[in-house]
Amino acid sequence: MARQDRAIRTRRVILEAAASVFDELGFDRATIAEILARAGVTKGALYFHFPSKEELALAVLHEQVLDISVRPQAIKLQEFVDAGQVLAYRLRHDPIQRGAARLAIEQGSNHLDRKQSMTAWSAFVEGLLNEAKARGEMLESVNVRDTAELFVGAFAGLQMMSKAFTNQGDLSHRLTVFFEHVLPTIAVPAILARLRLDPERGARLDAELQREAAGEAPAADPGTAADGEGKALVDAAP
Repeated sequence: MARQDRAIRTRRVILEAAASVFDELGFDRATIAEILARAGVTKGALYFHFPSKEELALAVLHEQVLDISVRPQAIKLQEFVDAGQVLAYRLRHDPIQRGAARLAIEQGSNHLDRKQSMTAWSAFVEGLLNEAKARGEMLESVNVRDTAELFVGAFAGLQMMSKAFTNQGDLSHRLTVFFEHVLPTIAVPAILARLRLDPERGARLDAELQREAAGEAPAADPGTAADGEGKALVDAAP
């Protein structure tokens, strides 16, 4: 068990080092030598987990979606918003997210299949939106798959702009503006009035998720915690 735990930790160290190098240099300019130096592991340890630079890049792209999780909310559309804001926050701090974001949109290395990252992210969002629609939170006319793909495409563009202007520093704000424009076209009015779009929400939720992962009791979220009847607290008048 100790050996298995050590192997899991080593794999994660290598992934984070590779993601940092991909973020800074891009796939084509990144080298195994630089990744080894950043990770502080032997070449044998790296190749035990990842036989090539391409496999490393694909693992980083795969890990991007696995790393995203949200706390359950009384309103499913709030979970959709929260997933976006947590990702926007982590793109400022998390090497896996930053490296995967660059790999997903970078041009030039056509042999690297980037579709899996966007496909997985679209499927994740589509799942949340399907649940929201089944609960009556979304307008009947909304096409869920089209909406999920619109969000993923828009998010990719937003993060590119934010990267160019502020190194992701204003991504949460840009995402909030996107939600303010798009949510009124998909959410029923009664639900729309109860959604929280605070651009700082991602940071708070990520801290909660980290505490939960460490086995600590989560703090109550006054904005969306469910009351005894299962209703989310109202943030704005309908």
